[in-house]
Amino acid sequence: MSDNDETERKRPNILVTGTPGVGKTATASLIAEAIGLKHINVGEIIKQHKCYDGHDDALDTHILDEDKLLDLMENMFQECADDNMGIVADYHSCELFPERWFDLVLVLRAKTDVLYDRLTSRGYNEKKRSENLEAEIMQVVLDEAKESYDLEIVQEVPSNTVEEMENTVERCKQWTEQWAANNC
Repeated sequence: MSDNDETERKRPNILVTGTPGVGKTATASLIAEAIGLKHINVGEIIKQHKCYDGHDDALDTHILDEDKLLDLMENMFQECADDNMGIVADYHSCELFPERWFDLVLVLRAKTDVLYDRLTSRGYNEKKRSENLEAEIMQVVLDEAKESYDLEIVQEVPSNTVEEMENTVERCKQWTEQWAANNC
């Protein structure tokens, strides 16, 4: 994507980020469906295209090959822009993505008891669960988003209940309408 793609796009791109277990994929999927955006689950892209350089056994996770992932995603973003299609992407990290890709960054937050239950139901081992809970308590992803993107586009939103997710979707619908009015 060239630097002037932002002005050429007819639809916005949204990043939904947050600690694992806060509801990123569910929320992003609901937003994509409600607004008519393409949903990109970055974790699935990583798995499908093997965008990793090994495995961290202690954390039971793959080691990301950022260059391979970003090259793949660059093509996806360009194809969507060419087709006048916006994107809602979800991933637990945000600092690796170019700032120019996104018009809105939603950082989902969850209470620790809610997050603990979600991570436990996923079968996370104690070390992985503890590290993710600590990251949520220390608002690591929120701070990362604020450092990586213009503060005007970073929004912290609660994600403890279905009602809160639905409220986030409604806010995104309203925001998208305003974005279109301002940019098209």
